[in-house]
Amino acid sequence: MRYSYINNLECPKCSKQYSAEEIQQLCSCGSPLLARYDLQSLKNDIHKEDLQSRENSLWRYHEVLPVLNEKNVKTLGEGMTPLLALERAGEELQLYKLYLKDEGLVPTGSFKARGAAVGVSKAMELGVKELAMPTNGNAGAAWSLYSAKAGIRAHVVMPLDAPEITRKEVSISGGKLYLVDGVISDAGKITAQLIKENGYFDASTLKEPYRIEGKKTMGYEIAEQFGWELPDVILYPTGGGVGLIGIYKAFLEMQELGWINGPFPRLVAVQAEGCAPIVKAYVEGKKESDFWDNSETKAFGINVPKALGDFLVLEAIYETKGCAIAVSEEEITNAQQFIAKSEGQFICPEGAATVAAADKLRESGWIGTEERVVCLNTGVGIKYPDTVDYKARYMEKIHH
Repeated sequence: MRYSYINNLECPKCSKQYSAEEIQQLCSCGSPLLARYDLQSLKNDIHKEDLQSRENSLWRYHEVLPVLNEKNVKTLGEGMTPLLALERAGEELQLYKLYLKDEGLVPTGSFKARGAAVGVSKAMELGVKELAMPTNGNAGAAWSLYSAKAGIRAHVVMPLDAPEITRKEVSISGGKLYLVDGVISDAGKITAQLIKENGYFDASTLKEPYRIEGKKTMGYEIAEQFGWELPDVILYPTGGGVGLIGIYKAFLEMQELGWINGPFPRLVAVQAEGCAPIVKAYVEGKKESDFWDNSETKAFGINVPKALGDFLVLEAIYETKGCAIAVSEEEITNAQQFIAKSEGQFICPEGAATVAAADKLRESGWIGTEERVVCLNTGVGIKYPDTVDYKARYMEKIHH
């Protein structure tokens, strides 16, 4: 039996097809490419019950991942993160079936490890020796560490005020770090210059087709963890939006495989008020977003003024009868503290944004109190120490 059932790559805009056995970037029309699989053959060869005996990592779904030869898989044990019931928080928010998919527990401390594991493994299989990418922090850290495992040199460009720990992760893993005084779109321009001058493989978000394949495994896991009965709503912190696109892609694939039935979860793109291009496009009923000037938020991972795959994010929202919603910096801070105090989980600001959004959508009646709701926490809070103000109590030394 084949390790991977990948057929080819396809452009979602013009339907042009490309080989998955050669290095590919964007379609000639400028669109990201999506991996397509021989799902009909796979449907006959394995059943969802066959997954139960497999390893507890995202590679349990290797037939719908793009790496052709198992020897090329570079893994640190990523995937199969816990799906936790938030009972105390749910009680207070009047969301009585509230869950958190906690991606803070994967290697490198963020969900970016999923995209890096699959993207780097495929890049190595295709013979890539050096890659370059812009990042808000966590993706660059993950791709540098996985590249080190694969023997690939990573060149990472990140904004000056990205979380310091992510810079250290790039540095310690042997990646070459470039800092730019600006936002991720500025880092993207520097990356394009490096690629043009040196011929590096472009690992920017959606400019290579395989990061999304790693991220989509969150969708497979959520379905499997709920016994193949999908939740009603999934809230996702949206910057580049690759995870949301990936989760929707996973549901489409599972539907074709006959692994799931019924309506898909309503997908919610959560953004910060200081950077909400997807929300603006959704409110205006548009298929693509406009560049968001002077973007700013403490939820650094979603500070993306213009996503290359914005049309795919909006399509996923519209097709699942979902929505896009923005939350304030104060709401993010309050939600982060609330989850830590009620559930003992120090989640990242991006993850906290989804909890704040769930609360707002329940108050408006868009989410029902008995609906099964999943918030995606995309990273561990300790990677963002500067986002938390603390009050210390100094104890006087006791003299006997």
